[in-house]
Amino acid sequence: MFTENIDELVRWGWIVLAVFFFLTEIFTAGFVLLCFGIGALGAALVAFLGAGMAWQIVAFIVVTIAAVVLARPFADRISRPGIQPIAGNRMVGKWGVVLQTVDPLEGTGMVRVESERWRAESKESVQLEVGDIVKVVGVDGVRLQVEANDEASGELDERDASVA
Repeated sequence: MFTENIDELVRWGWIVLAVFFFLTEIFTAGFVLLCFGIGALGAALVAFLGAGMAWQIVAFIVVTIAAVVLARPFADRISRPGIQPIAGNRMVGKWGVVLQTVDPLEGTGMVRVESERWRAESKESVQLEVGDIVKVVGVDGVRLQVEANDEASGELDERDASVA
């Protein structure tokens, strides 16, 4: 009788432990506690199937390790280190076309990169004419820094070719 009660407590103890890990994961980052919670659910399943404590611990360890291995690519993808490209930064390295003459003396100029229009300035301080193909090499505030590239027409891919 006493052994049956202990077994029942252990079964539900694994469930409580899993819920604890799941709730604690909400307040942490990295998906590590989530993996421990999944391992505790695996151990609870083994406990409800009637296996002994040694098998429950083995199941907890094996399922936790499997969950960590399977969750790592997902965790890495959503928590990429470094600066995420936003606003003008995502345009660096792309090709565009001059819509309004880029004049370094007057500080005027407009380019289209993909389907967006941006104020632009010449990185080389040379004037770029309407229709010139340019490459975005940097961002200064809300202006793209561009430079002309004579061999650009051969390097445009199909998506960027629509800007020309």
